Amino acid sequence: MRVLVVEDEQLLADAVATGLRREAMAVDVVYDGEAALERVAVNDYDVVVLDRDLPLVHGDDVCRAVIDTGLPTRILMLTASGDVSDRVEGLELGADDYLPKPFAFSELTARVRALGRRAVTALPPVLERAGIRLDPNRREVVRDGTTVHLSPKEFAVLEVLMRADGSVVSAEQMLEKAWDENTDPFTNVVRVTVMTLRRKLGEPAVIMTVPGAGYRIGDQA
Repeated sequence: MRVLVVEDEQLLADAVATGLRREAMAVDVVYDGEAALERVAVNDYDVVVLDRDLPLVHGDDVCRAVIDTGLPTRILMLTASGDVSDRVEGLELGADDYLPKPFAFSELTARVRALGRRAVTALPPVLERAGIRLDPNRREVVRDGTTVHLSPKEFAVLEVLMRADGSVVSAEQMLEKAWDENTDPFTNVVRVTVMTLRRKLGEPAVIMTVPGAGYRIGDQA
């Protein structure tokens, strides 16, 4: 899952980004509305965590711009105000969810994950394919009854493949979904991570390489 955090309180923004990365999400961070518009114009995000009171461009305008893209990006709006009228106004702008500050990080994570499941086609909270069971909320992977311990990045790659439900995912798409914008697009990090993931998942291998196209989860490799 790829997330954009837009928050002018830099310490808070960086803390949220660090926490979400530990939950196996790819996270970009900006500190004002103008930078947010620049990122939304060039990157596809599953979820935007958006502070409402932003400098340069107000969060309300950023919200409208995200909606105008026509993409299935979900918006979790943040605000220092807990008034019901503010929450209603934010939702009427088109935000999908609303969270007042201060908030518990566990709640923020749960809300981001819930929004990330609300794609064009609704996805189940637990993904299962080819004998693998992946639970994003628990950060748990089980294959044929055995727990598989993965790093956050390995978990993120497996989640991207599982969500594709057997369709081929290119290396470029994997970079967009599982890594942030600071990753070198010419790196071999996708190939290396897939190799490590295959080894940890064990035999028979279920991550198939499609020459010239990418990777997919299948019943056999």
